[in-house]
Formats: sequence, structure tokens, C-alpha cells
Amino acid sequence: MFDTMKKEMYSHLTHGIIPFWKGLRDDEYGGYYGLLSYDLKLDKSAVKGCILNSRILWFFSNAYMLIKDRSLLEEAKHAYDFLKKYCVDNINGGVYWALQYDGIVDDDTKHTYNQAFAIYALSSYFDASKNTEALKQAFEIRRTIEEKCRDEKGYLEAFTRDFNPADNEKLSENGVEAGRTMNTLLHVFEAYTEYLRVIKENDVCLSYCGIPENEAESVSKDIRFILDIFKGKVYNPGLSRQEVFFDKDYQSLIDLHSYGHDIETSWLTDRGLDILGDTEYTESIRPITRNLAQNIYETAYVDHSLLNENEAGVDDTNRIWWVQAEAVLGFANAAKKSLALGNTKEAEKFAAAAEDIWKFIKKNMIDQRTGLEWYSQVDKDGSPIKNLPIVEPWKCPYHNGRMCLILQSEQD
Repeated sequence: MFDTMKKEMYSHLTHGIIPFWKGLRDDEYGGYYGLLSYDLKLDKSAVKGCILNSRILWFFSNAYMLIKDRSLLEEAKHAYDFLKKYCVDNINGGVYWALQYDGIVDDDTKHTYNQAFAIYALSSYFDASKNTEALKQAFEIRRTIEEKCRDEKGYLEAFTRDFNPADNEKLSENGVEAGRTMNTLLHVFEAYTEYLRVIKENDVCLSYCGIPENEAESVSKDIRFILDIFKGKVYNPGLSRQEVFFDKDYQSLIDLHSYGHDIETSWLTDRGLDILGDTEYTESIRPITRNLAQNIYETAYVDHSLLNENEAGVDDTNRIWWVQAEAVLGFANAAKKSLALGNTKEAEKFAAAAEDIWKFIKKNMIDQRTGLEWYSQVDKDGSPIKNLPIVEPWKCPYHNGRMCLILQSEQD
């Protein structure tokens, strides 16, 4: 399945995305440059988001594990060194939100979402490099989340440098400020499942890292806690969608359907269930992920691509770069899961959608001026939105690079 698409993605990965991001490396101050305008003008003095750096660390670590090119491991080490030296707060714990170009703290907010991406990246970097210091750091940040960013109902959002509660404007949009978000919960889950995979596969290393022997059991318990929140609070069975923004008691604050997050959740949750290996939870949650994928197919898959979101019944018709990447992965996953259940017709439907969106990406999302990175957004006619940068703190090789990597690594 997907043989032609895989070959094309491998070529785009190796001749496009990887060379592009190698070119963003800052050898003077460390890390990677934080801003490239639509006009391809590089701002070497722009802030460097810690999420951006973590995502780059994850990307190069996984690219190395797929391709086995030592230069990719060196890029990952470059990102790791910057994270260790500048992003981590060695006094209060956790990682900062953003740094100035030279590593000086620019925004010392401690956001749970940001902590999660550091764990995600450090786990993969350990897997690639076997640097036990990285796994120990992932353990410490996870402990910080559990001790300082969680209450009895779930995960909270934003904090000051020393973990006093702060406003959550960074992950609140559409005119609301949320006490809890679907997005943060999803990416804590994503980080914890990657961390669990790595410690399960490398349990012999735990003692060398100072990590308790029961850590796999502990993180598995926390993953189940997240899945219970997902099923009981975030997923809306009446609408076959996730709610997005909540108060601290999980009352939804806005009528918003985030198409991109729903299709991303469908495959990330399925992957997490595979790693968790709990039959009871798999049987309980997997029907939800199937419903998410099916509902997105029916409501948001329009004109060979995926719409962004729907607020109060009104669709955003722009096509967002990361939404298209997650749609390919989500529909490819739905095809494989359908095939495993013996539903060939449904598998063919989802597979055709994944391949169709990849064609749209090739034609419209990949920056035709260079053929390397992607536009941030295009309008409903496929024309790029020219005031949006090619690189900024949220625009990196995480979604599109991951699309290429995951499709290559998964077996049919």
C-alpha cells in the first residue's frame, strides 16, 4: 500500500525538507534560526522558540534512525546541545517558552504543551544516540509535569518561571482563554507514548539513567488517565468530534470543530494504544478514533484537501500546511486499520483520500520557488498566502517531516 507515495515522500524528505533545515542551522549561537519570511529573507536575530528547537531535535533524530546518515545525528546533537544549555531551567525545572537568538531567555513561561515536546524530542534523541543524559532529562521533565502541571482532573496549561499559574493566551484562540485544552492533552499523550516506547525497548538502560525500574508502569498509568479524559471529557459522541477549549471543569467554551486536530488525534491515539498494549483500552478507544477519521472524511475532505476548522457553523476554507500533513497520516492510518478489520472497501476509500491529499500537497503546499519547504497556508484556490513566513516558532519540520518519516517506517 502507498508504494508510489512513499517513494515520492522519501525523495521530498531527502532532497527537500532535510537540506532546507540543515541550512537553518546557527553555528554561531547554537540551535536553528527562528524566522524566514515569505520572501525567503532570513532573520538571524529572531527569537528561537523552544518548541521549534524540540521539534527539530525530534525530526533529525528520527530522520537519522530511518536513513542512517551520520550527518543527521550531528544535526540532532546540535539541537540537543542548544536545548540542554539554554532551553532547560536548571533551577526551577522544565523548559522555557522562547529564547533570544543568542540563548538569553526571552519568554520564561512554563507551558505544559512545551514540556511535552521536550520529552517527545529527548526520548527520540536517546533512541537515536543512546545518550543516557537525554533520557534522564526526559524523565525529569515528565516528573515536573506530573508534580507541577497536573491536578486531580487533568493537565493545566500555563505557568510562570517558578510554576505559579499564569494566563493561557499562548494556546487559546478564537476569542477565548482556556483553562484546559484538547491540544495540550493530545501532546502530553503523544510525548508519554513515545517515552514509554523508548523505555520499554531500552529497559536495560534505566538504572544507568537513575530512572526507577517501575517507570514503564508509572507512565502507562498516566497514559490511561489521559485516555479516560479523552473519552469522558474531550470527545463529544453526539457530534463525533473533539471539543477544543475548556474551563477547568471541562465545560466547552466555544463551538469549534478543529478538523486538523481530529484527524491528527485519530492516528496518534491509535499509535499510542499500540505502544500501551492494553487490550481493554484499545477496545474502548479505537471505535472513537475510527469515528473521528470517518467524520473528518465526510465533513472536511473537500476539493482534494482538508479544511482547517469550523467555528459556529462556518468553515475556514484556507488550507493549512500542518493540517494537510496530518490528513495524509490520518487517512493512511484509517486505511490500514480498516484493512486489518477486513473492510476492504473502506480501506480503499481512506487510502485514496491520503493519496489525493498528497497530490494536492505536491501541487499547492510545497513552495514552488525552491521545492524544499512548504507554504504556511494557501487559499481555497491553492494560491499561497504571501504575508505568512516559511519559518516561524510554530512552522518547522515536525508535521510535514513526520508525515514522510512515518509513512516510510510503517509496514503495510
